[in-house]
Amino acid sequence: MSSNSPPSIEVTEPPRRFPSGYADGVRPSHHVNDSKTRFTNPWPWPSFRIQTFSQWVSFFFATTLRSPNIPQDVKSSIPIQIPTWGTESGKEDSAKATWLGHACYLVELPTPPGAARGVRVIFDPVFSNRCSPFQWLGPARYTDTPCKVEEIPAVDAIVLSHNHYDHTDIPTLRALLANPSSSAQVFVALNNANYLSKALRTPLSRIHELDWWDERLLRVSLPSKHANGAAVDAEVRLSCTPSQHVSGRTTSDRWHALWAAWVVDDLRSHKKVYFAGDTGYRTVRDGEDEDKVPVCPAFAEAGERFGGFDLALLPIGAYQPRAVMSNMHASPADAVRIFKDLKAKKALAMHWGTWVLTTEPVLEPPALLRKECEKAGVSPDEFLIPALGETFLF
Repeated sequence: MSSNSPPSIEVTEPPRRFPSGYADGVRPSHHVNDSKTRFTNPWPWPSFRIQTFSQWVSFFFATTLRSPNIPQDVKSSIPIQIPTWGTESGKEDSAKATWLGHACYLVELPTPPGAARGVRVIFDPVFSNRCSPFQWLGPARYTDTPCKVEEIPAVDAIVLSHNHYDHTDIPTLRALLANPSSSAQVFVALNNANYLSKALRTPLSRIHELDWWDERLLRVSLPSKHANGAAVDAEVRLSCTPSQHVSGRTTSDRWHALWAAWVVDDLRSHKKVYFAGDTGYRTVRDGEDEDKVPVCPAFAEAGERFGGFDLALLPIGAYQPRAVMSNMHASPADAVRIFKDLKAKKALAMHWGTWVLTTEPVLEPPALLRKECEKAGVSPDEFLIPALGETFLF
């Protein structure tokens, strides 16, 4: 197979390893109806509590009147480099994760013997200037993308955590799917596929919709490293797992599509990657002690079921005001707790440094993460903060 030819990708449903949530025909607790068109955060104790109307009004005025200033030196304060994608000779046996801004990571799994590369998975790619329905209105980037979307290597899987505009961006997705060297398949949680198929003008057969604890097996025929050599088959398992968030792209479709975290498991090297997407960990109201409120059990459950992870990609930003954002956005302290719950060996930070979405200072998340790691006994080389475009090997 030529290295420029799109690989053949087969997607199948493997034998179920985890309970689906359906029992005797009764729907799981995160489903609000039987048609799989409304969802909720189901935790039996209140790690998720809905914001009050007055809290939303207060948040609106806070973001409108007291939006954090963007420092003049912000672009030099957040390092950026042109991605190398970890293609240096001798790195073939390593898995690679490259931060491309906000919640977007490109992960390349170890290269199988005889192949030119490993399986590539990209998470929540957004390369538009604004995370908004419009490119003339809404939050604009205050840092640059480290490369053009057309410069991203051909990917085999596009994995989306949920449908908010800072995680699901139609122009970026169209550009990735248009790459002639790619036959990428798209993976989403329930009730996202029909919208994406129409918006992307791509067949539904290319978009795979999963519920929490569903899995899919990808068999990818990778290009050979030898000219005119035979393709090399690789197998990767994708698992859709719970997270604590919400969904919606308009004022009328909130809760109509499911949100999720994802696990990628390379069945040859056994490297396991956890992608949290966008998630909260606990709901903290004004005056409450964060250490005493209930926490979401989904992360400890994933850590137990998967036996830990080689790498966790975890959000650290968009957490203030805490009383409004805590139920759906992890703070640095939450991220450290999630890291421990997952039993991950390493973590990389994300969901910061791109758009002003909430009220904390734009450079606070990494500084606060370092303090929270020190308090929790997590070393700096366990929970890293990559530069934009930087590739981490694991």
